[in-house]
Amino acid sequence: MLFVIVLAVSLLANTAPTHGTGDFTYNGFRSANLSLDGLAELTGNGLLKLTNGTEEKETYAFYPDPITFKNSSNGTVPSFSTTFVFAIIPGYPAFGNPGFTFVIAPRRVFPGARPDHFFGLFNETNDGNATNHIFAVEFDTIQNNEIYDINDNHVGIDVNGLISLNSSPAGYTENNIPGFRNLSLISGKAMQVWVDYHGVQKQIRVTLAPVNVEKPNTPLLSLSFNLSPIFKETMYVGFSSSTGTPLTSHYILGWSFKVNGQAHRLDLSQLPRLPHMKKKQKSIFLTAGLPFICLFFLSILVFAMAYAIRKRRKFAEVLEDWEHDYSPHRFKYKDIYVATKGFRDQELLGAGGFGRVYRGVLPTSKTEIAVKRISHESRQGMRQFIAEIISIGRLRHRNIVTLLGYCRRKGELLLVYDYMPNGSLDKYLYNQPRVTLSWSQRFRVIKGVAHGLSYLHEGWEQVVIHRDIKASNVLLDSELNGRLGDFGLARLYDHGTDPQTTHLVGTIGYLAPENTRTGKATTSTDVFAFGAFLLEVASGRRPIEAREEEDVILVDWVFSCWDKGDILEARDPNLGTDFVAKEVELVLQLGLLCSQSQPTARPRMRQVVQYLEGELALEELSSLGISKSGWQFSYHDGFSTAGTSYPSSANKAFSQTSSVANSLLSGGR
Repeated sequence: MLFVIVLAVSLLANTAPTHGTGDFTYNGFRSANLSLDGLAELTGNGLLKLTNGTEEKETYAFYPDPITFKNSSNGTVPSFSTTFVFAIIPGYPAFGNPGFTFVIAPRRVFPGARPDHFFGLFNETNDGNATNHIFAVEFDTIQNNEIYDINDNHVGIDVNGLISLNSSPAGYTENNIPGFRNLSLISGKAMQVWVDYHGVQKQIRVTLAPVNVEKPNTPLLSLSFNLSPIFKETMYVGFSSSTGTPLTSHYILGWSFKVNGQAHRLDLSQLPRLPHMKKKQKSIFLTAGLPFICLFFLSILVFAMAYAIRKRRKFAEVLEDWEHDYSPHRFKYKDIYVATKGFRDQELLGAGGFGRVYRGVLPTSKTEIAVKRISHESRQGMRQFIAEIISIGRLRHRNIVTLLGYCRRKGELLLVYDYMPNGSLDKYLYNQPRVTLSWSQRFRVIKGVAHGLSYLHEGWEQVVIHRDIKASNVLLDSELNGRLGDFGLARLYDHGTDPQTTHLVGTIGYLAPENTRTGKATTSTDVFAFGAFLLEVASGRRPIEAREEEDVILVDWVFSCWDKGDILEARDPNLGTDFVAKEVELVLQLGLLCSQSQPTARPRMRQVVQYLEGELALEELSSLGISKSGWQFSYHDGFSTAGTSYPSSANKAFSQTSSVANSLLSGGR
């Protein structure tokens, strides 16, 4: 009778340990003799449960006796093998938690070890230390970039630290069936692991497969590594884990281990069953959580509808019947708003008296654009203004910034231009620029603008008067070619007719004297402004510079230099000695020639181009028949701010004049 009782107890334990030899098998853990610490426990049906609902806690389950791996400290580790079946059941299926490890270590306790991703084996201080003498295979369900985890579902081989020597996404290759199959470690399903070490080849192999699949011939991990320096004479084998937030349950269903041989096969039919998810918890979640979720999504729906209505109103545009003729040139306000990122300050390119200019990228074509916002008064005639803008948009010349179209919203008009990456010319001339343009670059810009203005006056189907020629409206493309831009103030009329505009606009220092009296802009007033532009590019000074004692008028100062016989004194000192004297002298004299008070004394832009291109020699200027004593230069008295936009009525005149007694063309005195 006593023999029968002993035999029954042995069969219930289902274990045949040989202490110290490293040969044991557990087909379930009912009444098993294991060393448990932390949260580890044996369930009533024979499961080894490593973790429970306690947060931030370490847990260990070891075979109770140390196993001899080496005969001496300098000995070699023989071959060994282990296999076990595990399952990880997450508290929340969408979230992982620190996994667990199969571990071989010189001890069963780890003072100072941390929970969470440290697996209860290491801490910040000893992670990676050679004195740890720890070998582990981790099954991790979170990704920690600090220790170079490859993903949040991987298997890794660790030695003395958390950084895996080799790792792979969880999965397997079934025998005779090609292709890698992924496995989810937190699926709640049972999986079997084989860890084999070949003592002669010094090869570690880790294999993973579903519990009902035969051991694959191709391992998941294979690493050439000598464990002899890592292992001491005797070591403990077992499992370690830790908890974090959210909680996850780790189970071991069966385990076999052997030194100097292949671990015994587990009897899968004898393994205990895993617990099922509690249906009551699901029903509580559905009962209490579902109404909250519905209310949440209903709130989002209401918010989305309110946002859509607000957005529609925000981007609402008024498209009148007459604008249908220009629709191909009209941009949607929403596209412009998105392109400029809501007209935010970081996209601001510049600001002037007639509006702000923003950089943008069209969302569909990815074209870079510049957008100018203009507040347009209805009394100026919105319809006529847009008609003229669209007409100007048909201009095509290499030295003119292309006007792509417009957008109208409420009392605001937005003009859309090609984007010029190097910005406006004025920032290269004034206030100690970071980049100084050489003379050859400036001369090329001057000639380019002259060609562009000549095209506007005589080369297109209509006459286009720009009305605001100045350095800040000359833009530079990627190759530093000059392009005349900002046609927001331009007007056009048919060849052979007179312009009817009587509203004075422009910038002080560039306005012709007759423009302030009559308010009419003509090609001759553009030439006057171009003359001021020539002088400022060559001299690096503004047309009017405010001084405490007296404002300095650029045209008078340049003339005084010519009158003294040294017109080159007026050149920009930033040019140094790297310039062509004849070209600088030509530009300065042309600037004076274009700046004369009498409109009839100024050359036409076609002639200016001929002078700049060398088609008319410098000495031929005297053949124009202009009286030497009749040249006059006029400017407005008392203006103190250079470059200020001037959109006033046409009854203000320049009050001071200076007579020129001798011809500029003789080269000065």
